[in-house]
Amino acid sequence: MRNLGLVLLAGIVMLFSGCKKEEKLELIGDYLTRTGLKSSVTEDSRGFFYKIVSAGTGTAPTLTSKVTLFYKGYLTNGNVFDQTGTTANYEAGNPVTFTLNQLISGWQVGLPLIKPGGKIILYLPASLGYGPYGQGSIPGNAALIFEITLVSVG
Repeated sequence: MRNLGLVLLAGIVMLFSGCKKEEKLELIGDYLTRTGLKSSVTEDSRGFFYKIVSAGTGTAPTLTSKVTLFYKGYLTNGNVFDQTGTTANYEAGNPVTFTLNQLISGWQVGLPLIKPGGKIILYLPASLGYGPYGQGSIPGNAALIFEITLVSVG
């Protein structure tokens, strides 16, 4: 009987812990509404929002493409967690190259919306970013914003 009580207590603790984590989950749609940006972005059926600043020309990337780009990633509170270039201009200096299928899901679905020379702003829920665990200075369940300029596709 004592073991049953411990199991029930552990279950109750896990239940309330789960609720607490859910409350911390930031919804990107809520952020866009709160900041007045929702009317200026497009909602994708895969659960993210985006704004194409410029479409670019040529061939859009596929999952196996090497993409060369400039980017700036930040949280909804404005804190920049990573970027190319300088603090003043993320497009300064040298771009970086990645294979698209090695990047977070939000980039895999968002980058094919533009072509070389294009620029996009991605508003990603945690599920298309780093999920409940986060990474480095990115907290768990964080909604993410990326400004990306696609230089080339290879």
